[in-house]
Amino acid sequence: MKQAIWEIRHAVHILQQGGIIAYPTEAVFGLGCLPDNLESIKHLLQIKQRPIEKGLILLASELCQLEPYLAEIKPDILHKIQSSWPGPTTWVLPTTKQTSPLIKGQFDTIAVRVSAHPIVRELCRQCQSPIISTSANITGEHMSYSVSDVRLQFQNQLDYILDGPLGDSDKPSVIKNAITDQIIRA
Repeated sequence: MKQAIWEIRHAVHILQQGGIIAYPTEAVFGLGCLPDNLESIKHLLQIKQRPIEKGLILLASELCQLEPYLAEIKPDILHKIQSSWPGPTTWVLPTTKQTSPLIKGQFDTIAVRVSAHPIVRELCRQCQSPIISTSANITGEHMSYSVSDVRLQFQNQLDYILDGPLGDSDKPSVIKNAITDQIIRA
């Protein structure tokens, strides 16, 4: 990872202070905040103009960061999701009753991924937490593939933009239901 250490540390500091950042992921720039800060999530949803009912994705550097948000997972399901991670597959799994509707939306499930992107992994590692992830675009607008795309859509509504290379996926992560194997987003 060629990212400067101070840039990631600064992004982590912003997240820990309740800020919203844009950052590179496997395919597009994402918007994120920490999932334990409900005010930050509300603000993120507001600037993205995303309905609460849709829910958000949690990205992590390892499965244990996601466990507080997940209901018990059967061993065969656990094996299936772990064999795809780290990587660009987002799995929808049953969530706990304690998970905020700001994260899970109108569902009793939650979308989660252990990212293979080195910057995302380092952000989560240093925060010791998963991070909220949603594409860095106003709902219905074009996705952001560069810092200039992010700036064009959000002007100065974000607390920090962490520049860096995107991963080598040419489209956002596949989203699958881990129980039914239904593809939610191809």
